[in-house]
Amino acid sequence: MNAENQSLDIVWIMPAAIFDIDGTLVDTYDAHFASWIKVAAFIGHELTEEQFARQFGRVNAPIIRELFEFSGRPEPGVEEINVLAERKEADFRSMIEKAFPEMPGATDLVRSLEKAGWRLAAGTSAPAQNAEMFREQLGCGILFETIVTGDDVTHGKPDPEVFLLAAQRLDVSPDDCIVIEDAPAGVEAAQRAGMASIGFSSKGRTPDELSAADLVIESLSELDPASMQSLIRS
Repeated sequence: MNAENQSLDIVWIMPAAIFDIDGTLVDTYDAHFASWIKVAAFIGHELTEEQFARQFGRVNAPIIRELFEFSGRPEPGVEEINVLAERKEADFRSMIEKAFPEMPGATDLVRSLEKAGWRLAAGTSAPAQNAEMFREQLGCGILFETIVTGDDVTHGKPDPEVFLLAAQRLDVSPDDCIVIEDAPAGVEAAQRAGMASIGFSSKGRTPDELSAADLVIESLSELDPASMQSLIRS
């Protein structure tokens, strides 16, 4: 059989979108700030919004260690960190559950990706209990095949572990993934994972802070499957 008559079996690999949750799918900025103010006050530090904005998007342990450093106290032990983290997250959840602040355009975007055949995951620094609450409350939560949480990884963002684990669970190559993130640390994690990235300038973020991303947006409504796929293929 000559080359002209040979049929070629072309396998099209569907791309994957990996969403951050806090500040991306859910507008959690104010609730996180309020709950961290309480923890900081207990430690003996008056937390500023500038300090909080820089910490937002990281796992709890390094944030708590930094608050102790700010207050001039010795570094806390693991047990004390865990107690403070649990107190903070319980306070945060009680605020969010009263009026769940889904980010405008989140469900529409995720549903459009699912309809176009995309694989869907979330990668968050939040603990598993928060992630389950998000999945239940989000209009699009059921569409995510997997959610990687801060409890699943050893290293938080900007380490790429959370996104690489999400790709592994989806059985998708990192270069077929795009990450949607609101934090500079998350954008860096996506880049270190070898993935395309979109920086979402939501509350507390500026486009300049996210300029390392392949695309910076100010609303999720700016995105659609075609524009996102072009970023992966480029």
